[in-house]
Amino acid sequence: MSWQSILVDFFSYGLLAYSIVLISFYLFIALYSIGEVRTYMLKNRFTDYRLLASSEQAPGISILAPAYNEGANIVENVRSLLSIHYANLELIIVNDGSKDDSLAKLIEAYDLCKIDYFVNEQIHTKPVRGIYKSKKSIFKKLIVVDKENGGKADALNVGINVSQKDYIVCIDVDCILEQDALLKLAKPFLENTKKRVIATGGVVRIANSCEVKGGKLVKVNLPESFLPRVQTLEYIRSFLLGRMAWSRLNGLLLISGAFGAFDREIAIKAGGYDHSTVGEDMELVVRMRRYMEELNVPYVVSFIPDPLCWTEAPASFKILGRQRNRWTRGTIETLNIHKKMFFNPRYRILGMLSYPYWFFFEFLSPIIEFLGFVLFILFSILGLTEWKFFLTLFLLVFSFGFLYSVFAIFMEALTYNQYKRRKDILRLVFAAFTEAFVFHPFVVWSAIKGNIDLLRKKNSWGEMTRAGFSGPNKK
Repeated sequence: MSWQSILVDFFSYGLLAYSIVLISFYLFIALYSIGEVRTYMLKNRFTDYRLLASSEQAPGISILAPAYNEGANIVENVRSLLSIHYANLELIIVNDGSKDDSLAKLIEAYDLCKIDYFVNEQIHTKPVRGIYKSKKSIFKKLIVVDKENGGKADALNVGINVSQKDYIVCIDVDCILEQDALLKLAKPFLENTKKRVIATGGVVRIANSCEVKGGKLVKVNLPESFLPRVQTLEYIRSFLLGRMAWSRLNGLLLISGAFGAFDREIAIKAGGYDHSTVGEDMELVVRMRRYMEELNVPYVVSFIPDPLCWTEAPASFKILGRQRNRWTRGTIETLNIHKKMFFNPRYRILGMLSYPYWFFFEFLSPIIEFLGFVLFILFSILGLTEWKFFLTLFLLVFSFGFLYSVFAIFMEALTYNQYKRRKDILRLVFAAFTEAFVFHPFVVWSAIKGNIDLLRKKNSWGEMTRAGFSGPNKK
């Protein structure tokens, strides 16, 4: 047997083995998530959230919303956050040294004035230039912090220092929350008396093409553009299946930076958000979990399947590429910071299952896919490709990916059914079919660029230009 044949066999059967293991994990995740979603929906069927909303005994929540050059949308988004029906609440907008008119628009829209305000700096941050509150009592929950630019992690740490409540909810300022979002997010902190709930998250959905009025989402529409539409499918698959299964295992490593709640005391004791990574949301969850594991204190990181938060997804390949590049760098940085946990039984499911899964199937997956494609091209040029084997493997992976997405669409229709028109369901199914040929290869390439940028020590966030909720999105 020639060395070429050995190389081809090693590549072919190695790729097959990796694919089978990956598919097995996804099958387990899909099936395991069903029980968690079903249990949650049965348990919450008769919950009266109005009692919690109006009660001063409800958990105190500080919403932290960092803003950088968000002038296009900031007034309407703050209005949306202020409209949330929750008694024990403060809203902290952190202007992270914006170069646009974000602060000026907030001052004008909410009649803000600079005040003296004691800040207990438990986490070191860039200097605060000023703190503003409204002259109008109707906006008494609003606090606007102006600070020197230091990045999202630094802005969130300033918010933690300024906050006065027991729980912090970190949210992207461009997000629109459902009216009962905080009520549902707060509920896990009250329910679990045996273990301390240190963090909880909910489903994030895509708001592109939806109708927004007065900072509120008034009508859900499936995005008209291809990229936001396929991201809608991706989010359904990731949140409704993936994170629900990991929540049931108590092995969740990530709560979306767009919307998540944290125990403020534990967040501070764990050190707050890390400035050294662009994946500060994932890194904080992992560090809080590691902190609790090392103290051997029973705890839970919870996740709920309700669509609680709506955000604008990238509508161009340029912005999408920057986002996925950053996500990749953040994942690798987090795994590197906490590499001590890799297959370490001291950290139980965190070290023996969650971390290895992220290492092999989130970090390595795009690298293996890219190298597989390069080797396939090379073998084809050299005439070494076993076409029957290749086509069989391609059909296996493609068919499973398509059916997995269709199952996610089915679960969405069976549970929360946000997209009720048959036409929209068919468009999601079509997106599931085309994803493998357009969207997924681009995401893989963006991840490869993220690996390269990390090796080059590039740590910038990249401009996330937003269209804002205007035109067809605004009524």
